[in-house]
Amino acid sequence: MPPSKSNRPTSVSRSQTDTPSTQLSPARSTTMSRPAAPKPRANRFRWLWLLFSLFGVATVSATTGALLAVSLSSPSLSQRELSAEEKAVFRDHQPISSLGLQLPQLTRPVNILVLGIKVITADVDESLTRKYGYHALVNSFEGLSDTMFLVRFDPSQKKLSVLSIPRDTRAWVDGLGMTKINAANSRGGPALSAKSVSELLGGVPIDRYMRINVQGVEKLLDALGGLTVYVPRDMKYQDDSQHLYINLKQGRQHLNGAQALSFLRFRHDEHGDIGRVQRQQMAMRSLKEQALNPATLLKLPQILSVIRENLDTNLSMEEIVALAGFATQVDRQNTQMLVTPGDYGDVARYGTSYWLPYPDRIREMMAKHFDQGVTSTEASKDPSQLKVAVQDASGNPELARSVARQLESLGYRQTFVVKPWKEAIATTRVIAQNGNPEEAQQLRDALGQGDMRVDSAGALGSDITIQVGSDWQGSAIAR
Repeated sequence: MPPSKSNRPTSVSRSQTDTPSTQLSPARSTTMSRPAAPKPRANRFRWLWLLFSLFGVATVSATTGALLAVSLSSPSLSQRELSAEEKAVFRDHQPISSLGLQLPQLTRPVNILVLGIKVITADVDESLTRKYGYHALVNSFEGLSDTMFLVRFDPSQKKLSVLSIPRDTRAWVDGLGMTKINAANSRGGPALSAKSVSELLGGVPIDRYMRINVQGVEKLLDALGGLTVYVPRDMKYQDDSQHLYINLKQGRQHLNGAQALSFLRFRHDEHGDIGRVQRQQMAMRSLKEQALNPATLLKLPQILSVIRENLDTNLSMEEIVALAGFATQVDRQNTQMLVTPGDYGDVARYGTSYWLPYPDRIREMMAKHFDQGVTSTEASKDPSQLKVAVQDASGNPELARSVARQLESLGYRQTFVVKPWKEAIATTRVIAQNGNPEEAQQLRDALGQGDMRVDSAGALGSDITIQVGSDWQGSAIAR
C-alpha cells in the first residue's frame, strides 16, 4: 500500500476528538488547469463560504485549498498514485466541467466520495506509541475512514444531495468479506472504498474521491473563526491513552476548532454513530448561515499550508472550481441531507456493533436522489401508515401534544410526541427524515405552515419529524 507523503506524529490537545474503537456498541460509543479570470475578493470568499457549508467539516479543507490554489498556484493535491485498476473504479476519464467565459462550469451530474481519515500511532507503528507515551495523531490517509459521505452535484435539477454512510455499516469489502465499511480504506485505499460504497448503494457510479486527514480540520476551523452551533446535550468523554478530553455543555455557543471537532466526532450517547451523523449535518446547516470572518484574509498562507498536507483527491483544480460555482447556485431547500437507511444490529448475534442497511429502502433512496435505478411506482404512503414524530421547539410542550392530536384527526394515526428540542426555533420545521420529500410536503400542506426540508436531524424511527416553532398557530388545521 503506497504511503502518504507524511506520517509524522503530532501532539494531541486536551480538546482533541476521540477515536472510539470500532468494537464499541452504539449505545456506548460517542478540494489545475489554467487559472480562472480574477474575481473581486468579496465574491471569491463568498464562493468559499457557501461551499464550506454544503460540504460540511469533512470537506472544508479540500474546498478551501482548491479555491485558494486558483489564485496562489498550488501544486497537485493528489497524495496517492492510483494504479490503472484503481483508476478504473472511478469515472475520472469522463469530464465533468468545461471552461466558461470566466470560470469552469459543471456540465453533468457528478458523485463525489468524501472520506474523513483518522490515524494514530498504534495504527502504524507501536514504537511511536512508546516514544510519545500515548496514541498521538499521525498525518496519514491510510487508516480507517472515520467519516463517509457520497455527495451528488446535479446541475440539471440544481440540487445537491449529501448521503452520510455510518462508519459501522455492514458491507462487503473485497479481501475482508462482510465487515464494517470503514475498513475498506485501510485495506485498499480510496478505490476499494469507492467500490464497496458503490456495491452497497446498488451500483451507483462514483466519479471522484476526496480523502481528508482530520488533523487539519481543527486549525482550519480556527482560521475560519470557529463554529456557532446548538449543542443538544452535555458531551463528556475522556481517554487518557489518546490525551483526549471532551467537555461540552448543552446550549447554543461558539466553538473553537478543537471544540467543534469534539462536537462533530462525539458518539458516546444513546444514538452512537447515527447521533454523530446528525450533529455533522447540523453543523453543515449552521455553517451555511454564518458569515466568513474577514480576519481569515490574513491567514490565507496558513490555511493553504494546512490543506496541502491534509487532502488527497483525484479531482482537478478546474473540476473543484466548477463544483464550487455550482454550489453557490443551490438554495437550502435543494440541499438534501440523507443517511443510509438501516438500523442497529444485535451485538450478541454479530459479535460487534453494526449499522445494518435496508436494501429496499436504499434502492428507493438512490433512485430518488442519485438517479440510480428506477423509482418505485408505488404511491406515497397513506397518512395512516406514516410514522410522524412531533417535537416541541417553542418552549411550550403543550403545543406538541396539540399538534399530535390535530394530526391524528387528519388521518396520521401513527403520530407520537418525542422529547422537546431544548433550543427554541422561530419557524416550524417539517423534516423528511426518511428522505421522501413528497410525503413531507403533503403533511406540510395539511399543516398550512412550516419550513419543509430533507434532513436526517429529526427523530430516529420516524418518517417525518415536525419541530414545532414559536410561529405555530395551527390555524389551517383548526379550520
